[in-house]
Amino acid sequence: MELEAIPGVGAKTADALRELDDPAGTVESGDVAAIARAPGVNEARAARIARGAIRRRHGDDGRVLATDRAREVYREAIDLLRERTVTDYAAKRLETFYPSASASRIDEAQSFVEAAVERDPDPAVREALAGVEPLTDPPTVRVRDRCLATADAETLARAESAVPELSVETVENARDVSELARSYATVIVLDEEFAGLDVEGDVHVRPDALDEPAETVPERLLAFFAANRERLEAAAAVHEAAALSSAADTDALRDALARLDDDGTIVGDEELERLTAAVDDLDAAVSTAESVADDRLREAIRERDVTIEGTDFLSLVEQGARVDSLLDRELADEYDEAMARAREHLADALRLEPEEAELADRVFGDDPSFPVDHDESAVSRLRTELAASRDRRAARLKAELASDLGDLREPVEALVRDALELDVELAIARFARDFDCVMPEVVGPNAGPDGDAGFRIEGGRSPLLDVDFADAEPVDYAVSGATLLSGVNSGGKTSTLDLVALVVVLAQMGMPVPAASVTVERFEEVHYYAKSQGTLDAGAFEATLRDFGDLVEGADGRLVLVDELESITEPGASAKIIAGILEALDGQDATAVFVSHLAREIRDAADFDVAVDGIEAEGLVDGELQVNRSPKKGHLARSTPELIVEKLAGDRDTDFYGDLLEKF
Repeated sequence: MELEAIPGVGAKTADALRELDDPAGTVESGDVAAIARAPGVNEARAARIARGAIRRRHGDDGRVLATDRAREVYREAIDLLRERTVTDYAAKRLETFYPSASASRIDEAQSFVEAAVERDPDPAVREALAGVEPLTDPPTVRVRDRCLATADAETLARAESAVPELSVETVENARDVSELARSYATVIVLDEEFAGLDVEGDVHVRPDALDEPAETVPERLLAFFAANRERLEAAAAVHEAAALSSAADTDALRDALARLDDDGTIVGDEELERLTAAVDDLDAAVSTAESVADDRLREAIRERDVTIEGTDFLSLVEQGARVDSLLDRELADEYDEAMARAREHLADALRLEPEEAELADRVFGDDPSFPVDHDESAVSRLRTELAASRDRRAARLKAELASDLGDLREPVEALVRDALELDVELAIARFARDFDCVMPEVVGPNAGPDGDAGFRIEGGRSPLLDVDFADAEPVDYAVSGATLLSGVNSGGKTSTLDLVALVVVLAQMGMPVPAASVTVERFEEVHYYAKSQGTLDAGAFEATLRDFGDLVEGADGRLVLVDELESITEPGASAKIIAGILEALDGQDATAVFVSHLAREIRDAADFDVAVDGIEAEGLVDGELQVNRSPKKGHLARSTPELIVEKLAGDRDTDFYGDLLEKF
């Protein structure tokens, strides 16, 4: 796929997408989270890219939503769906659904939706979904106890790019490698020519190291799983709550995560914990061991009398003797016991193994001193040996855990993706249940029973009304061709247009619709013109007429919904303008509904038999209109003033109201 060929993808965005492992496949998949992992691409942008890729795949170059009000209805439909999501991902993913004129795209979307509406939006699943987010790539982890080495400049450049976590050093011979081994706990040589190298230290010759990143730098994989721990655990919980089959072994995943700390280090290994604590506590343990020895010597000195003959004392002074000489002469046994206690304490405090304890014994020498002092070089040697053992064990455990997690790397991608996609499906399922939806039949032009199409809605109820959906009255309405819709004020004409627009938009998105049964033509464009808020000035009036002039040119395959166009100018002129527009639409393969209070005047002004439907008021009860919300075909509805006059004519014994009624 040529990325720049996707609508809305320029050169800069295409370059960012090429940073993905499989740019074309990722974009084609519509996986918003995966696309959003490209540098500088957020989820909103990713949704637009996915939508563009879908359009390109289906050759869907048109734009069904042709007017501001049509686009508003689409946003209202999307918002109804988004309100039923748990994750931000699902809210963005739903925006990849759009009203399409492509039969293949509508079929594709309907296949997804038909499976989705069968899902059970279990509250336990929704609760588990609250912790699921797209997987994230953690920052590069710098590993300082290991390095790569090579004598080849090209290999060095490739290594620096492929393994940024490690330092890459240049070497020319075994001596250079040996020098590196004194500075790093592990040296990995990339050149085959060094095979059989025999130098002191932990040195490995691995020409394939760059091809095996999980083995070379297991920290990368461990950091990924550590950073995504909560998301992975939540995704696993979703699969279990929803009884979804999973590509990942969730028990193995949890076991592996339990061995990993949040910072990517290994936990749960007693030996590693012992060595780590020994290194960390070494200085404190040495200091405490000195105190143990000092305390023993003080106790010994207090418990016995030390007698020194005058000549001996003089001799010791003349020889410059110190207290250690006195200790050696008078308290040798007690000093040896104090040293033994110090060594025992050090070994016990650090939980040293026998071979480590041998090194620890050297920390406290046999030369008497008080206070007791330690051999810093012996401490340093012990620290080096303990740290090396710790690092070797940590490296081995990291490699083992990375090997286990490496088998889960791709499955957990699917684990999280499937959980997030489930949220999309559950939102659609909730929408369908909340609004008693059915899957509509979307047909091609002229595919109706009489060779026409348009739309047919049975039992439609609009969730856009300012009433509870349960209180919305069902509406039956069907139109093909151009039709006038008449009716009383507040009778529901505008709400009917909104319902028609919503049903058509949802149907061409591939979504379920709030009705008992629906058949909709696959419209190329939807033109919905809302009611003007007042008479337009000359310039705005001219611009509006230009819009309609463009509209009626080649109106085939269009749905035109217009709400009280007469409000833009004087009633007399409006009736003639609307009649002219309807005449232009007549004979074209267009479906149009014009709401107007001037139906009689428009019909009189038109040079063809204009179809007129009416939302009929059945009467007034306590000053409130009683209305049949379903338009009556071929019927000019009575106006509210006519109903009031009719009521007065029946209530009052006078000819005045009867005469007024005859004028209607």
